[in-house]
Amino acid sequence: MNIALYGKSFTECFNSSIQQLVTKLETAKSKIYIYEPFSFFLNKKVKFNSPFYTFNGFNDIKGKIDFLISIGGDGTLLNTITLVRDSGIPVVGINTGRLGFLSSISDKEVVEAIDLILQKKYFLEERSLLKLETKNLIFGDLNFALNELTVMKKDTSSMITINTFVNGEFLNSYWADGLIVATPTGSTAYSLSCGGPIITPESENFIITPIASHNLTVRPIVIPDRYTIKLQITNDRNRRSLISLDSRTQTIENSVELNISRAGFKVNLVRLETEKFFSTIRNKLMWGVDKRN
Repeated sequence: MNIALYGKSFTECFNSSIQQLVTKLETAKSKIYIYEPFSFFLNKKVKFNSPFYTFNGFNDIKGKIDFLISIGGDGTLLNTITLVRDSGIPVVGINTGRLGFLSSISDKEVVEAIDLILQKKYFLEERSLLKLETKNLIFGDLNFALNELTVMKKDTSSMITINTFVNGEFLNSYWADGLIVATPTGSTAYSLSCGGPIITPESENFIITPIASHNLTVRPIVIPDRYTIKLQITNDRNRRSLISLDSRTQTIENSVELNISRAGFKVNLVRLETEKFFSTIRNKLMWGVDKRN
């Protein structure tokens, strides 16, 4: 089995768990590929008894890898999406960060999780993505996001106005600090903190959530992801705004029209047989925590 490891860094308290991961993979005779910038860090923290290979991008692993293991938090896992793209490579998230909603395997579960994966006791969750299209290809060929697209004001305390159209029909002019268009996966991220609803991963929807709307009657709205969304931004005091796809951010001119639709591919997240979405939101978001319970 060919396994790719991706990450950035982790604190010393995780050294033992990651060592167990590497030892387990080596014992299983797996061929290990490591993201090259991460390999310099990992080589100082972990002892390798077998040679490993390095990779730098999508073309280095496409068609060669059975699983990609993300070592870090949810932000690290989001970054792996630019590596696997439409290859179908399943992504496993080992949490060395904080909340770990997507990277749901804790450091104490590493050995057990790898055993279950080797025994094929897991299932794949297909997660939908959104796609951004603009005339000047702001994000190049990395114009997709697993969590959300966000438009925000830049370098000013004044609000921006975001004229929003759904399937060509005018929806609303949002007077706000910004606007989020989230996928079901992103419903538990930035959108949630701005008052958006949680929707289950298999829901085929987009959530449009304003950020600090000046009109208090405006609330998030859920629409089918087969619909298209068009955004037009105006701001009399600043001609530029910020736009982000997950963790990737660019500055844009307000004259740029943003067209959002469902991406033509999905990504596979590995879920162990013991993991369930509703138990995850109870545990991670502490639903039901009450001294009466």
